[in-house]
Amino acid sequence: MEGAGIGWIAAIIIGGIAGWIASAVMKANTGVIMNVILGIIGAAVASFLFGILGISFGGWIGYLIAGILGACILVGAVRAVQR
Repeated sequence: MEGAGIGWIAAIIIGGIAGWIASAVMKANTGVIMNVILGIIGAAVASFLFGILGISFGGWIGYLIAGILGACILVGAVRAVQR
């Protein structure tokens, strides 16, 4: 039961780092909470999209890379819709 809590905490921390890096790369002005949300949702989006192509991400580094790529995709999509 304790391991499940650590998994969520790790997802939030890694998601926050991924969102922060993506916001810096995309020059998006987002806050800490939005960075975490972008990173976590971005990792899910990237894992899904790359899964279709047969590419899988594993471990913390893989989750971080997927989060960065997915968050960049999300920021780009939001910018495209806003225009």
